[in-house]
Amino acid sequence: MPLALLALAIGAFGIGTTEFVIMGLLPEVANDYGVSIPTAGFLVTGYALGVMFGAPLMTVLGTKVPRKRMLMLLMGLFIVGNLLSALAPAFAVMLAGRVVASLAHGAFFGIGSVVAADLVAPHKRAGAIAMMFTGLTVANVVGVPLGTLVGQSVGWRITFAVVAALGVVGLAGVAKLVPDLPTAEGVRLRHELAAFKNVQVLLAMAMTVLGFGGVFAAITYIAPMMTHVAGFADGSVTWLLVLFGLGMVGGNLVGGKFADRALMPMLYVSLGALAVVLALFTLTAHDKFASAVTVFLIGALGFATVPPLQKRVLDHAHGAPTLASAVNIGAFNLGNALAAWLGGVVIGAGFGYTAPNWVGAVLAAAALVLAFLSAALERRETAASRTVAGSLPVERPTTTVHH
Repeated sequence: MPLALLALAIGAFGIGTTEFVIMGLLPEVANDYGVSIPTAGFLVTGYALGVMFGAPLMTVLGTKVPRKRMLMLLMGLFIVGNLLSALAPAFAVMLAGRVVASLAHGAFFGIGSVVAADLVAPHKRAGAIAMMFTGLTVANVVGVPLGTLVGQSVGWRITFAVVAALGVVGLAGVAKLVPDLPTAEGVRLRHELAAFKNVQVLLAMAMTVLGFGGVFAAITYIAPMMTHVAGFADGSVTWLLVLFGLGMVGGNLVGGKFADRALMPMLYVSLGALAVVLALFTLTAHDKFASAVTVFLIGALGFATVPPLQKRVLDHAHGAPTLASAVNIGAFNLGNALAAWLGGVVIGAGFGYTAPNWVGAVLAAAALVLAFLSAALERRETAASRTVAGSLPVERPTTTVHH
């Protein structure tokens, strides 16, 4: 594997760290700015919305720029956003920094995947893309917990400064190691957008929004939930995030393994189990051991939905894989934003720190309903196609008689 993949993985590590580390630092940020926990939750919502709108926008803009240069520009945005967050004198400036950093997220993974695949032989492309995404999964096991520990020990601003420094390393790696690649052909928007008229594409993206939203409803407020309800010390949030990250890695591997074999059954099991586990979290959150196990399961079940949902979108977006991929990344983050906001609403309404778990359970259950609906429509379409094919006249071969 070429060293250029290491540069892409470092960039992915930094992006994954900045996205998730804020959840372990919400109490510290809220205290510093004198805002409530639900208000601080807008730092999660704002980032997610930035990814949602930025992913397709930056991907389309990136088709006009050489890929290496676009990756460097994206890492530059990432660095500026995190420095702005680290130095922000007011909450609104901190929020602006989060949005700026988020604009790099979706396009970096979209364009980075194409670059990673182009760097190796055809039979190694999947491994190359997986190596880049390893940066994201490792971020949740190493970067996020360490960032949370640093933030709680010496200040959350230091965490964002360190993440910005990671961005500098990633930028330098891309500049030094990634070869110059030809400019991609322009995206024909009319053709790309036509894929979104497919009901199955829209249903798959809706499942992405609701299913992954269920995970974020609970995990966004994990720090106050675990310290105020379960009785963990502030420092324990770090190790709980390690458990969540390990669950993510395991779930992602299992989801990827079974998505090609039985995609829809994999979705039924993972979404159904996720809804049940999130509902039970309202009870298990009152016990340290049970809550720790539940956090791991939420990470595992939530990320087990990622490979099948991504594959589902791409399977039905035949003519627009690039834009569909970017929009699907945005859909995950729309779910994050929706869930973070709804979780803040129920906490602000006085239902307690475990209330977001019920929100997550309802969102995951709604995604499961859409999965059954999608499969039913697909069966009906298949049956209709067979009926039409069966009703067509069969052309009989002409027999030549020789005398």
